[in-house]
Amino acid sequence: MADSSHYSEKGFWEKLKRFATQAGRDVVEKVLMLYYAAQRPETPLWAKTVIYSALAYFILPTDAIPDFTPFIGYADDLGTVAAALVTVAMCITPDVKQSARQKLQDWFGEDVPEAAENRGPQSSDTIRVISID
Repeated sequence: MADSSHYSEKGFWEKLKRFATQAGRDVVEKVLMLYYAAQRPETPLWAKTVIYSALAYFILPTDAIPDFTPFIGYADDLGTVAAALVTVAMCITPDVKQSARQKLQDWFGEDVPEAAENRGPQSSDTIRVISID
């Protein structure tokens, strides 16, 4: 993982703004859960260090697999984020999950039923432009 000193709030939101639709709902949801968990004063310092390290890796312009690589560009980011989520799972409260879901709904639209998320892309899928303010 990256050193947490590479994390910046501005870099985080800029990365999400540029790549949210490419990274996909699953990656963005996990990233947002980490972000909202880190914002809680109750989250211990060790957990915030893990979270900010994972988020720093997410926003780094150079990583193990470049993000612009078709189909697999976010695989390493997702792996890093997933490892951080497992490590700080006790900090992912229902409120954190709800905040992430609400932001996803704001950006991506209605919640997608779980079965539809697991099917993968279909020919009827549309491209959505996301405006992050």
